[in-house]
Amino acid sequence: MRAEEIRALNDEELTAQLDEAHQELFNLRFRLATKQLVNHREIRKVKKKIARMMTIMRERELIGT
Repeated sequence: MRAEEIRALNDEELTAQLDEAHQELFNLRFRLATKQLVNHREIRKVKKKIARMMTIMRERELIGT
């Protein structure tokens, strides 16, 4: 997801997407530990996705105050 797409989401959708991304990261780490992960770069992509979402959530928090 790009930053523009994330900004288009409302707060509830953003929270749901963030929860899904955390679950996806957990699954990727689990697959890495059991040697079933083929492309380990996926972990980095999901981490960046989570960071983008959290940054936009923080932006909204600061604008609201």
